[in-house]
Amino acid sequence: MKKVILITGGTSGIGLYAAKTLAEKGCKVYELSRREAESDGATHIRADVTDDRQVERAVQEVLDREGRIDVVINNAGYGISGAVEYTDTEEAKRQFDVNFFGMVRVNRAVLPVMHRQGCGRIVNLSSVAAPIAIPFQTYYSASKAAIRAYSMALESEVRPYGISVCCILPGDVATGFTAARKKDPAGDDAYGGRISRSVAVMERDEQNGIPAEKAGAFVAKKALQKRVPIVCTLGGKYKAFVFLTRLLPTRLTVRLVGKIYAS
Repeated sequence: MKKVILITGGTSGIGLYAAKTLAEKGCKVYELSRREAESDGATHIRADVTDDRQVERAVQEVLDREGRIDVVINNAGYGISGAVEYTDTEEAKRQFDVNFFGMVRVNRAVLPVMHRQGCGRIVNLSSVAAPIAIPFQTYYSASKAAIRAYSMALESEVRPYGISVCCILPGDVATGFTAARKKDPAGDDAYGGRISRSVAVMERDEQNGIPAEKAGAFVAKKALQKRVPIVCTLGGKYKAFVFLTRLLPTRLTVRLVGKIYAS
């Protein structure tokens, strides 16, 4: 029986290549995004993850066609950058509404289905910016940290019903995410140009990061793997960085990250 996969944000970057890899492996892939787009090997359903009704209708459409959902990959998201002091609260709330609550809406719609099936897998895309919070990308880091904590707690809730949860922490990946980041330079003069310098470092690291094809293949592998870790990091050097944060004093970790991204 073909695995039925539902993925959000599958028309570009990591999501696109994950959807393509899964389709090549014989899965039936459905992709949710808010704009009309062609997705290689996947059936596109237009839905905005910030809208409960649209998410519920999209999930029901998959069920009407396939009768089941085996794997959900929550990949939809975007980034904002800027100083906390100058970031509008509504913009910060929007960041969480897409990155965190978008995932919450999809999972809430799908979990009753998986519960009835007695099986399923939920793959949530977090970030290395969850354990290693990035200055001037504070709200993005916070939203991804929330995904990590949510995933760990959710695993305990649903494990008895045959449902597994995997939270993936990608490091820097070369995708269109960089160009799509909403950059707010407000207060850059007051911060001595540190905001613009920090964003420039982020963009350089991202564009020289892991190829999107490789990242997508990694996500696809975790979606289908028999047993998966609850939290795993994508990228060898990023695994080392995350491991170091467990060993180093928090103050030292913050200072080291600050030298890279906030000097």
